[in-house]
Amino acid sequence: MTASRVRITVTGAAGNIGYGMLFRIAAGALLGHGTEIELRLLEIPPAIPAANGTAMELVDGAYPLLRDVVVTGAPHVAFDGADIALLVGAMPRTAGMDRADLLAANADIFTVQGRAINDHAADGVKVLVVGNPANTNAAIARAAAPDRPGDAFHAMMRLDHNRALGQLALRAGVSAGEIERLAVWGNHSSTQVPDIDHATIGGLPVRERIGDDAWLDGEFTRVVANRGAEIIAARGASSAASAASAAIDHVHDWWLGTPGDGWTTIARPSQGEYGVPEGLVFGMPARARDGEWRIVEGLEWSDRVRGLIAATTADLEHERDAVRARGIPA
Repeated sequence: MTASRVRITVTGAAGNIGYGMLFRIAAGALLGHGTEIELRLLEIPPAIPAANGTAMELVDGAYPLLRDVVVTGAPHVAFDGADIALLVGAMPRTAGMDRADLLAANADIFTVQGRAINDHAADGVKVLVVGNPANTNAAIARAAAPDRPGDAFHAMMRLDHNRALGQLALRAGVSAGEIERLAVWGNHSSTQVPDIDHATIGGLPVRERIGDDAWLDGEFTRVVANRGAEIIAARGASSAASAASAAIDHVHDWWLGTPGDGWTTIARPSQGEYGVPEGLVFGMPARARDGEWRIVEGLEWSDRVRGLIAATTADLEHERDAVRARGIPA
């Protein structure tokens, strides 16, 4: 690939999230309007006909930036020369399946994909895991790719970040673009920690602008952490369009940089920042420059946030240990 043409692999391409992101990618939302793209769509055999239909629609869209679309069921073909990999497809939780079983089922998928990335992707590949449990799936894929740098593997917590922005914007009656310096710490699960203690709305501290600590420390946190379940209950299906949008936001900033001095939330293997155990794929505030993310350091935690972060850390350690207990590196 050259700088003006990028190969993007999307797994689970026939699913709702894949369908929601592919046309925006083809239109230039991911990398900007000066970069041509090649798409590699990976699916399991039963879903390949649907993925072929999506590929037909992409061609029919006559997107000027789209130069090639390939549908395959072979990971080594899908990840060959990939500059960006969006790992969307994952095993959904079914009736009677506990979380340990779900983690083990997904371990097979992400181990295979991690090995294929290790052996076939382009140098400098950027990997975003969207399929849940995203943080631990990212750790599994990373462990299966020992020749790649750990910080090439991210889990998508931009969705949690965007959800928090949306709730604050509604409460304050402002545009989400007026909110800065929000962070969501930890796991993409109900234990995540939306942290507004450093955030501002229109330059004013969030607590001062909203003036309702009980809501900020109670309902706001609960709504953001459980938003996915709320959407499933409302529409009978998981959030797809917002997840697709968040994945595009994450990679767009990774590729082109975060604007100004602001930051967003990413989840990549901890390097010990804030005392988080090394290797846990943990949500933290970060800025992107020149294709690299840098964690925002030096933030102070309130006692309340510190306690919640201890809980989300324990949640991630439990997931990691459950996977390792089945002989799966993570």
